[in-house]
Amino acid sequence: MKIRVGTFNLFQFVEPPYSWYTKKEKFNIEQWEEKTTWIKNQIIEMNCDIIGFQEVFSKKALKDLLNELGFKYFKTIDNAKTDKKNEKVYISTTVALASKYPIKNLKKVEIDFSALKKHHLDGFFKFARAPIKATVALANQKELDVYVCHLKSNRDNEFEYVFTKDATLNEKKEKIRKALEENYSLSLKQRLCEASSIFSDIKRTQNPAVLMCDLNDKEFSVTIQALTNKKYHDETLKKDEYLLLDAYYFYKKKIYNPHPEQKEIKRTPTSYFAGKGNVLDYVFVSSLFDKNKQNHIGQITSYEVFDKHLQKNQNGSLLCSDHAQVVCELEFN
Repeated sequence: MKIRVGTFNLFQFVEPPYSWYTKKEKFNIEQWEEKTTWIKNQIIEMNCDIIGFQEVFSKKALKDLLNELGFKYFKTIDNAKTDKKNEKVYISTTVALASKYPIKNLKKVEIDFSALKKHHLDGFFKFARAPIKATVALANQKELDVYVCHLKSNRDNEFEYVFTKDATLNEKKEKIRKALEENYSLSLKQRLCEASSIFSDIKRTQNPAVLMCDLNDKEFSVTIQALTNKKYHDETLKKDEYLLLDAYYFYKKKIYNPHPEQKEIKRTPTSYFAGKGNVLDYVFVSSLFDKNKQNHIGQITSYEVFDKHLQKNQNGSLLCSDHAQVVCELEFN
């Protein structure tokens, strides 16, 4: 059995006459038609069974669009909020989950209060955008716990470390220690508490898990360690031990007409800022899908990034998206 799961940041999915954040930021009817047509075509090309969405304001419009494409099941965990002074202006966004298989046991992700203390976060805490946790009932009595999240975004004026693939977990933790203790980056602190809470929730699940997300943080970031690595949370462990895998690294990549000196494939960015590409959108899967493990239940057979619109315009467009879409195919034993 194979299933395809994907993540899709819709970039201000706001049906007219509603606006996002300010009264003037809204689509006219023609623009909305163009945007939703592009989204439909993109979803058809992704060819997924399960999709996690970010930047959802108009959830009924998204539900109707997806129903047309064969996604019978659709869930959100909360509603985008509108301005008290103007109910036609949205001031917050939410995430959504769509599936061709039944969705059951929809729940909120609980906050890990020990993580708040660990990251020196004082006072009230809540997710920037509440993540979704749900169980999807697949064929042959198989179940998959599916998470969708959109973590706290960076603030351009806040200092945050950028790490390379060679940086160890200990190096990362040591570098960010002072930033956390002295509040250099409140966005990073918030994001690490969010990631740690999701980690704790997934750790308690009985089913294999998949997480589709806009991480709002780069590849090799400490946020990914908080989300995936048991050693980040348990310093008694002597080596890295992963609860979740970045699906990108666990499928065999095909190289067409390779350059003789090419040593590795460069990872495709999913978003651009000031002309620089970053990987912000991910599909993480349970370590049970590592085919090299003795107790594996399946494997990752495909990983694709849909970025044609960003190749034309790195900044994307409100009439499509400023993020690439990521799709991962899982094959069960």
